[in-house]
Amino acid sequence: MNNFFWRWLHRLPSQFSSADWKAGYVYELAFRQFEISDTYVFDRPQAGRMWFEGVIRDHLDIGRPDQVMLIFDRRLNRSAAGPFRTRVLTEGVDPTLCCYYKSSRIKQYFKEGRALRTETVICNTQDFGIGRRVCATNWNALRAVGESANRRLCDAESADALPAPDVVTFHQVTRPSNNEDGLYTPALRFGDPRVMAVLASLVGFCHLLEGFSNRQLVQHTTPLLDTPYATRQATYDLRRLKRKGLILKTPHSHRYQLTPLGRRVAVLFTKTYGRVLAPGLILLDPKLPEHLKRRNPLATAWRQLDGALDDFTNRQLLAA
Repeated sequence: MNNFFWRWLHRLPSQFSSADWKAGYVYELAFRQFEISDTYVFDRPQAGRMWFEGVIRDHLDIGRPDQVMLIFDRRLNRSAAGPFRTRVLTEGVDPTLCCYYKSSRIKQYFKEGRALRTETVICNTQDFGIGRRVCATNWNALRAVGESANRRLCDAESADALPAPDVVTFHQVTRPSNNEDGLYTPALRFGDPRVMAVLASLVGFCHLLEGFSNRQLVQHTTPLLDTPYATRQATYDLRRLKRKGLILKTPHSHRYQLTPLGRRVAVLFTKTYGRVLAPGLILLDPKLPEHLKRRNPLATAWRQLDGALDDFTNRQLLAA
């Protein structure tokens, strides 16, 4: 790139005079934007599209990315100018998933109906402690950051599709235990509001680039709780998560990363609580309005089962 630049620079007019060149004034290239992309082609495009639509659906409430945008593949007239965002997947719509970190972003979309395209765009190299000057060192460092971000995004999506942790692992997480070093670790009890809020805040894709800190944990967990969440509480929770093997501390920093086990546990807890337990209990509520009971198969089946159990119990009591 530098050779190409200097070859053309000698043919183009310059604001530097001969005296300036002799005095040592020169041009240096700087990174304005750096993009690293990966493309995975599906052998069955329909299955690939279904999988990616599942990713979009899952990460509307689990990954909590800053933006999920759908791009319509049709021409728009002038009266329809403006940003178009929707969460409804219909025919003729290509889903796009975007996550942001400072001035950089990860973008993922289904390309040409058959390939998964993942792009990391770095707009400010200083976000990752890398210089802006174009040289081999900075180039390789930026490429490593982008490739790592792309890989970790795909790994996180794959981890969400893995089977849930086994019963032994579930017990180790939800009950007090001792880690490999013999250190006592308090339980992370399923259903505890604070535990559920912490795990829900950690599965966000915004943590894939550089992990998360104590302050960021407080920032993302506080809106999910009805009570204040202090820094000392976050410190205690980070210690619990680390001793349970759900997070790792980044060397020479105060930042943390979810382990593969940690993401599986967080996804299991969040999915089960948010999609099964809470909605299910609402539908089984005896005070649920009748018109809602009639529209939902679970509420109807539960009402029939509850009535059958009452009849059976009454008959047994009369027979006795």
